[in-house]
Amino acid sequence: MAERSTAAVDVADNSGDEPLTAKADQTTSDGVAHNRDRERETDSKEAQGSGGTESPGKASPPELHSGHKLARRYRLEECVTRLDGFSSWRAMDEKLRRAVGVHLLPADHPRARSVLAAARSSALLGDPRFVQVLDAVEENDLVYVVHEWLPDATELTALLASGPLEVHESYQMVSQVSQAMAAAHREGLAHLKLTPGALLRTSSGQWRIRGLAVNAALRGISSNTPQRSDTEAIGALLYASLTQRWPYDNDAYGLSGLPKGVGLIAPDQVRAGVHRGLSELAMRALANDGATASRHESPCTTPEELVKAISEMPRIRPPEPTFTAPPEYQRTTYQQGTYGRQSPRPGVTQPVPAPPPPLQSRTGTALKWAVSALLIAALGLGSWQLADALMDHSKSDDTKKTQTTDGNEKSGDQNKPVKPITIRDAQEYVVEGSAQAAGDVGNTYDGNSTTFWRTKRYNAGPELAPYKPGVGIVYDLGSAQTFSAASIGLRYTGNHTTIHLYAADSLSPSTSVDGMKEIGRATTNGTSLDVKASNSVKTRYVLLWITDVPKAASDGYSGAGYKQAITDVKFTG
Repeated sequence: MAERSTAAVDVADNSGDEPLTAKADQTTSDGVAHNRDRERETDSKEAQGSGGTESPGKASPPELHSGHKLARRYRLEECVTRLDGFSSWRAMDEKLRRAVGVHLLPADHPRARSVLAAARSSALLGDPRFVQVLDAVEENDLVYVVHEWLPDATELTALLASGPLEVHESYQMVSQVSQAMAAAHREGLAHLKLTPGALLRTSSGQWRIRGLAVNAALRGISSNTPQRSDTEAIGALLYASLTQRWPYDNDAYGLSGLPKGVGLIAPDQVRAGVHRGLSELAMRALANDGATASRHESPCTTPEELVKAISEMPRIRPPEPTFTAPPEYQRTTYQQGTYGRQSPRPGVTQPVPAPPPPLQSRTGTALKWAVSALLIAALGLGSWQLADALMDHSKSDDTKKTQTTDGNEKSGDQNKPVKPITIRDAQEYVVEGSAQAAGDVGNTYDGNSTTFWRTKRYNAGPELAPYKPGVGIVYDLGSAQTFSAASIGLRYTGNHTTIHLYAADSLSPSTSVDGMKEIGRATTNGTSLDVKASNSVKTRYVLLWITDVPKAASDGYSGAGYKQAITDVKFTG
């Protein structure tokens, strides 16, 4: 009987393919899968839509053709890779009317069992930072794996074809990939085939990883030290993004390798202007086998250590937008007196009307001076009365001022103008367990409402108490500021979202939430929330603390459950 799994089916309505390499990586004697010295020219054909050739001596892939339909649903359209006994296709899911990718191999292929197991494990992870496995099926002597196809995403291979990435892009890439792989390893999953063709940047600037566990299973790759293998691969990707060079002495993925015989040299020695902190980070990931890392830094041997090293670096901000001067104003010229009338013929002189004679007299002059004197007197009297009224109002306001129980002065003047407060830095505040999305906190104050920081998805709610006391972000205002209100943009509606604001002592507070001074709190069912300070507070660090999240439907980032995401945060004083 045909075995069928629909793990993670219909999770996201977008797409993507995973091009496949032409030859499996070999493993060293200690079991670590290395790319160096073993990549072949066929690996550079891993770009989406490229073809491959079948390796000799392997089981033949199923003889299928464009138009063939799997499970009466997936219609094959274009074969993008055919090698090593399996093939990869771009297909159409006719049920959901979306493009998908499909890996196909015979059910008696020696790696069919491991491919099915890897695909189902990857689907159970459900992390939106990875290209999702939508279906894993054994049917009619075939094994096939269906995954997302992302038509709006661009491979790192294609991005590097025009030059190295901008420093902030490299920082975002290594941050997001390290965090994603750290989460995968915590669930017992490894990639073992992280190459420039496995990374995709979407149109929104997010990085997605494809082929988690599946790519290695298709090629029979294994490792006794999977964390070290994936960490070295991340270091190679960062190295390539900074230098447009592959960090070994062979050419691969359309990139030139390092000169033979020079060994591994730091990126800032290969190319001028490379960010020193990222250069050191790449070396710490690449020299993770105990060799001396760049500038005597300790090596990073796991993605979790990479995440920690990145968090200890000064945050790299996006480049300032370039200002384009507006075009110079072109003054329109026209002949006075001709607007709305036909212009005279050349050579014809227009008569100039004579001004009317002055109508001044002795009586008119005297009347003008009398009126002026009356106006001056009235203005003087009015100014005196206005000043007297303002002084009385000021005295009345002084009597209305009260002292609050915590010593902060509260004024009766409610019309004081507000001043926007610039957020200088931010960091996720983790009390228990793992972080939510530590690399995305900058999205909450980047001025772009389409980017966001999100919580994880929880099975019960809206209170987070069964799982965590709360989740949140600490914001650095640069210096002590008088804080009065916050405007917070949210992504999901439903149930209710409760947010508290606290005055913290640093980006990594030394006291718990219970020991902090609460500035204010608010609850909403919508996608915006205003939190006003109950008292005037002066602080440099503000903790945004979420204790209740709504129940939201599934989207392209996570499944249905209790969750929330913050799009924009603005503070005023």
